[in-house]
Amino acid sequence: MTVTVRYTCPHCKAVTSVERAPDLADRSVTKLAQPGWEYATPDDDDLESADGIAFVCGEDGPVTDLEGESIDGCGRPYYLNFVRYERGVELEPDPPTYGGPRFDFER
Repeated sequence: MTVTVRYTCPHCKAVTSVERAPDLADRSVTKLAQPGWEYATPDDDDLESADGIAFVCGEDGPVTDLEGESIDGCGRPYYLNFVRYERGVELEPDPPTYGGPRFDFER
């Protein structure tokens, strides 16, 4: 069983759709790839083994505006990041993609 899930490009707000398993847990959509994460393409058959999906806006299939009208994408990459686990513990993205800015100051 698959479901159609829509994602919005963080660069230009174009919307793309992906057919995927309903049990994959999304964490975030980011402009940059998470360091060390393995990304599949939207048409890969085995999305479950990837850490997320790498999109190229407008090149991975048709895109629409927020109202559903067909448009051209901006051609820039963006990334869907899945929730990841290691030994049953949820891993945080590096850097975290939520909670506002992160400032790590060393003395």
